[in-house]
Amino acid sequence: MLRWLIVVFLALMLINWLHPFLGKLGFGKLPGDLRFKLFGRVWFIPLMSTILLSAVASLIAKLI
Repeated sequence: MLRWLIVVFLALMLINWLHPFLGKLGFGKLPGDLRFKLFGRVWFIPLMSTILLSAVASLIAKLI
């Protein structure tokens, strides 16, 4: 269980670090990415970007 928490934490850090670069490529602005304002804060849920990045990672993993 602890290993999964560490993996999730590292994945979130990596995504956070790559967010500006991926934003320039258009990720986060795809249809299916949710952005809404609640309690005075903007919330962002990148559903379609996550699916697309998962598919790319899966293809890379199968090729290697």
